Amino acid sequence: MVKLQTLIMDNNYLNETVPDWFDSLSNLTVLSLKNNQLKGPFPSSIRGITTLTDLVLSGNEISGKVPQLSGLTSLRVLDLSGNKLDSDLPNFPKVLVMVFLGNNSFSGEIPKQYSQLHQLQQLDLSINALTGNFPAWLFSLPNIVYLNLASNILSGSLPNHLSCGSKLEFVDLSYNRLIGELPSCLSTESDGRVVKLDGNCLSNDTHQQHAESYCVEEINVKKKQSGGINVATLVGVIVGILVVVVLLAFVSIIVCRRYGSRGVSEQHLLHKAVSDNSATGFTSEILTNARFISETAKLGTECLPVCRQFTLEELKEVTNNFDNSGFMGEGSCGKLYKGRLENGTQVVIRCLSSSKKYSIRNLKLRLDLLAKLRHPYLVCLLGHCMDVGGRDDNYVNRIFLVYEYVSNGNFRTHLAENSPGKVLNWSRRLAVLIGVAKGVHFLHTGVIPGFFNNRLKTNNILLNNHGIAKLSDYGLSIVSEESSNDGVRLVVLLIKGQMTMLEDDVYSFGFIILESLVGPSISTQREAFIRDELEIFNSQDGRKKVVNPVVLATCSQESLSTVISIASKCICSESWSRPSFEDILWNLQYAAQVQATADGDKKI
Repeated sequence: MVKLQTLIMDNNYLNETVPDWFDSLSNLTVLSLKNNQLKGPFPSSIRGITTLTDLVLSGNEISGKVPQLSGLTSLRVLDLSGNKLDSDLPNFPKVLVMVFLGNNSFSGEIPKQYSQLHQLQQLDLSINALTGNFPAWLFSLPNIVYLNLASNILSGSLPNHLSCGSKLEFVDLSYNRLIGELPSCLSTESDGRVVKLDGNCLSNDTHQQHAESYCVEEINVKKKQSGGINVATLVGVIVGILVVVVLLAFVSIIVCRRYGSRGVSEQHLLHKAVSDNSATGFTSEILTNARFISETAKLGTECLPVCRQFTLEELKEVTNNFDNSGFMGEGSCGKLYKGRLENGTQVVIRCLSSSKKYSIRNLKLRLDLLAKLRHPYLVCLLGHCMDVGGRDDNYVNRIFLVYEYVSNGNFRTHLAENSPGKVLNWSRRLAVLIGVAKGVHFLHTGVIPGFFNNRLKTNNILLNNHGIAKLSDYGLSIVSEESSNDGVRLVVLLIKGQMTMLEDDVYSFGFIILESLVGPSISTQREAFIRDELEIFNSQDGRKKVVNPVVLATCSQESLSTVISIASKCICSESWSRPSFEDILWNLQYAAQVQATADGDKKI
């Protein structure tokens, strides 16, 4: 084992504590244990492998502190994303090229030492709890291409004279506490770079921004919460709590004596509610207990509008009594109407006729669960309305779902575009695929119970004015009765059936990738394409015959090959061998990194 140079054990079921004997592998250069269930602390023995160039431990349950890694003088790639690490950020060796620490619970400020990472090209610190001011020097690192600081608690403003590195192509600062004006080098028109800013308090970008007071107040509240409490205040609080407890106990005794008999009937109703519609797999017990798997799953969504309940009268006013002038179309999941709320917000209202009778209580629980599905790459559910009507006031006849309006059309329309100024190059197509993959990964793993049958197709992927993808029509199986008309299996959301449905989303996403490569025409071929055309992808000459010319002209061969490989795995006939969305996402992000590097080399 001393001569071992590469150790890769990805996508297995390793569920023990991470071993701590890696320093015995003195010649190891690549260590990858991603997408397992490894627990426990970060293995400190890794710090002794000075030959290590690639360290990938993403998608596990590793917790606690990450030690200083500056002694790993050969390390080029570090991926610890998707764990439970909650320390301050460690220092890194100066030769690092790619760092992925997203979806953890890292706190504190971004170390000043990172300003010395002159080889750094990719840095992802998103979905953590980082505080302090935005470090302006990060933007000017000489080789930085991709910078993601989204969904943290970073505050303050950026200097007007901020200098962005010449290679910087992607910046995500969304869902932080950024105030003031945006520097010119981060404007969306600057050098064609993609910049995401939603959920901040910027004064010169009113789209999806809060008032400045929101960001300032949030920071002040957190500072107060972290401050100490003097002894007198503490004593007063304790005495007050004791008084309240005594009073509540006294009141409870009286209430129990007076209404004790009512408790029996309420327990009976509760038991009835738990069994209500259990055949769908969503019992009221499951719906009531639905939760985020971790607090980190909620990060990045705290700035989204709160989901509320509308009255039917409000929706009639919003849509001019559902006038045909606002009718947008009808699909398998109801009619769509465009409207405008009283505050000027444009919305889309989906009207669903309930073919299955749900009690008001059970449907309310279902809608509350649907409202939990909040993610930057999902079309935001703003509210809902239940129309009882009819003779039986205990059941709901129609359901109205109110969504944000995403104004820039769907992905299929953009893929069909041929005009030079509007056609999507390979990097932009990859960005859309990565966004959708992140959204679906959240639907599968970010909440309990997961949502698996999400109607994935290119015309359900919407693009906003910044070209950011947002998935629509997700999670509708919880409130609508669907039948499969495209060969996709619809399985009850029970634990034993989740893997099948997960595979269905993976299968559908495989065709979305293929449509991104070939064009919208593939949506009508599907199985015929697998049978007749898929093997052509294996050679460069074959790819020239089927891959869209714009893709061929704007992609690197390694990036294209990576995406073709993962697409082939997604549509594999053996469902058990299809990848997870975490694996899909990793491959797509790798393809984007390779492409960004290739594009950067062309500019030199």
